[in-house]
Amino acid sequence: MELYRIRYLLLLFAAVNARAQMDMSGTGMQMNAAGMYLMDQASGTDMNAQSWSPPMFMPRAGSWNLMLMGQAFVVDTQQSGARGGDKFYSANWFMGGAEHTVGSGSFLVQVMLSLDPATITDRRYPELFQTGETAYGRPIVDGQHPHNFLMGLGFHYARPIGENATLHLYFAPVGDPALGPVAYPHRSSAAEMPQAPLSHHWQDSTHIADDVVTVGLKYRWMRLEASGFYGTEPNENRWTISQGAINSWSTRYSVFPSKNWIAQVSVGRIARPERQEPGDVLRSTASVQYSRPVGDDAWSSSLIWGRNHDTFTHRDLNSYLAESVLPVPGHNFLTGRIELVDKDELFSDDLALEQNLDRTAGSTFRIGAYTVGLTHDLAHLFHAVETGIGANVTTYSLPAAIKPYYGDRPFGVNVFLRLRLKPAHS
Repeated sequence: MELYRIRYLLLLFAAVNARAQMDMSGTGMQMNAAGMYLMDQASGTDMNAQSWSPPMFMPRAGSWNLMLMGQAFVVDTQQSGARGGDKFYSANWFMGGAEHTVGSGSFLVQVMLSLDPATITDRRYPELFQTGETAYGRPIVDGQHPHNFLMGLGFHYARPIGENATLHLYFAPVGDPALGPVAYPHRSSAAEMPQAPLSHHWQDSTHIADDVVTVGLKYRWMRLEASGFYGTEPNENRWTISQGAINSWSTRYSVFPSKNWIAQVSVGRIARPERQEPGDVLRSTASVQYSRPVGDDAWSSSLIWGRNHDTFTHRDLNSYLAESVLPVPGHNFLTGRIELVDKDELFSDDLALEQNLDRTAGSTFRIGAYTVGLTHDLAHLFHAVETGIGANVTTYSLPAAIKPYYGDRPFGVNVFLRLRLKPAHS
């Protein structure tokens, strides 16, 4: 998207600036209801349960309310078998936001950055049975791609309509359309897990899409959204923006009956998501998220289903995920994730092997992944950073036909250091 369009939007919102503000109790900030609604957005227009308090600084700069967040994992991965890999790397992201009252509404600009392109070498980190996108022109198999340097650049405007309704407009040269649950880097139930879910490309992979336009209407405890966006996944040069004409669409219906719960169903058509594949993807998702404060932290859990229908192969591939993070005494976090995912790309980098397996065992394999882990918070090590050390272990279930390539009992281990900006009130 050309820079002059971005400047035009900023000037348009600034031209109608006003000072209808109200105090937020206990924070020293001034923000109207629309502004508080916008500050609940996680990635794009995704939302976690309202009872979960994300770790963020919320200072003021004049009449602007600011938001600063950041998290990094420094990880050593060890995996079994001929297809497993070992690597030392860092997965990380940083977000900044600025909100300002505009008449009875509010304007928010968000920027999200990641140094993954520099801290994850060879354009991937090892993860058994993971698929999606490419590295050096070949499909990534048993590995996860890094995020782009520019993970998000979005502009929000929200305005009350009557007593109980709010109109929400969102434009992002790089952003997250209304499709799927909160993406895993921002999901409360995944906050202590450095690795991506195997179901990422079935549920929330559009969290870095280009030229996103979304219109949403919130009424009381429900919200309906519709998005248009450029559907092709980012290219391998993670330092650039891969823009294109809007060719994909999605719609999402969400409900949040209480501060502890949020649920959504969504559908979308993604045009040519994988650059090396000819078909479009029809994606359907449903999810329920729960968060309940436990002391200064929260117990957060998610149940997620996602299905991809490939218009070229006519295959329906399903994914199921359950994950949770539970604070336990002694500054510890117990984590768990269970997944069942239908995979049809595990042997796509070896055409002869893929064709042989297709004849003898079919082309799709259901993989189970079972992860348990523990993070110990080093409570007072640094004043401004929440520092934790942790580890998780993943075991897998797989069809007998592919055990000769992965082993009878494949597993992976991640040992990590977690660094997260600490809120000023902590």
